[in-house]
Amino acid sequence: MTTIHPSPLLRQTLLADATTSGAFGLLMLLAAGPLGHLLGLPEVLLRGAGAVLLPYVALLAWLSLRDEMHKGLVWAVILGNILWAADSLLLLVSGWVSPTGAGYAFVIMQALVVLMYAEFQIMGLRRSNLATA
Repeated sequence: MTTIHPSPLLRQTLLADATTSGAFGLLMLLAAGPLGHLLGLPEVLLRGAGAVLLPYVALLAWLSLRDEMHKGLVWAVILGNILWAADSLLLLVSGWVSPTGAGYAFVIMQALVVLMYAEFQIMGLRRSNLATA
């Protein structure tokens, strides 16, 4: 597996992604009831999404502190972000939920932020150097 020395951009983007994901994960996990009412999204969906984010946050935080990273793991994070954004938008057009206007805005905005992180992670990965064995 290819190992890299992460660029400052990659390291900072992973840490920013962890921070944002952690804040939203805790918010969705702990305030699913009020959020569900405001956004028109099922509480179980919000709690589940929040719970999924917490181990992801731990992975990102750990990864951002590494002197060397496996390139494949970084690509897995990037692809995970892209899939999260696509699934978020699919949720809105699927008819499975009936979000309020605030719910549409919340889902669209978080999907755009996740795509932004994926783009910066790709840029940071391109700026990273291969580790020598």
